Amino acid sequence: MDKKLEVCLTPALIHLYNVEEYVVVIIDIFRATSSICYGIENGAEAIIPVAEVEECLAYKEKHPEYLLAAERNGEVVKGFDFGNSPFSYTTEKVAGKSVVLTTTNGTQALYLSRKAKQIVIGSFLNLTAVCSWLKTTGENILLVCAGWKYNFNLEDTLFAGAVIEQLKDGAYQLDDPAIAANDLYQLGKHDIKQYLKKTSHSERLKQLGIEEDIAFCLNVDTTTAIPVLQDNRLIRLIF
Repeated sequence: MDKKLEVCLTPALIHLYNVEEYVVVIIDIFRATSSICYGIENGAEAIIPVAEVEECLAYKEKHPEYLLAAERNGEVVKGFDFGNSPFSYTTEKVAGKSVVLTTTNGTQALYLSRKAKQIVIGSFLNLTAVCSWLKTTGENILLVCAGWKYNFNLEDTLFAGAVIEQLKDGAYQLDDPAIAANDLYQLGKHDIKQYLKKTSHSERLKQLGIEEDIAFCLNVDTTTAIPVLQDNRLIRLIF
């Protein structure tokens, strides 16, 4: 029987899936999963995702050496080391360090997927690496789009379509959201950056003056690291 390859278009729909039956890929292109992939590639020992700002602060009390990263509505939470920009996750800043991270969308999607067989992080930065690994798992796959405040968004769905493009010739049974995501990718694949200029999240980030983040997050295959959740910590997958 074919394995399932499905797309959850927003965390608001995740209760419709038995996540414990899937390997889950968390997708939050602008910007959490892009930043996580970049940070792990650049030698971060671990990135610890938490749902709430208060949980970040609690970690700091026990581990004063940890870096704290918190973003809400696209901006750094006051008093934290940094937020959600991939440029905060350079080798100079994160190599050998543990970072505790909370974001508006990405870490919420991850929290809701916590019962999955395995959770990995996907972005355009590690697209081919994560797809190559997914082909080896032999498991049902669920691509979870973080969206924006539990609503659908274009960029996460388009990335899900890019993953499906690489996997669809395998023995997978696609659901309708997966087919729709791949159709969307066919529309945008020839110029992803131009296609995603129309997104509402892109507009929000532009208003914050961080267009460079948007451009960076749409670079394809600049990293090979696949962050995987183990013991509530995102570390580099070894396989």
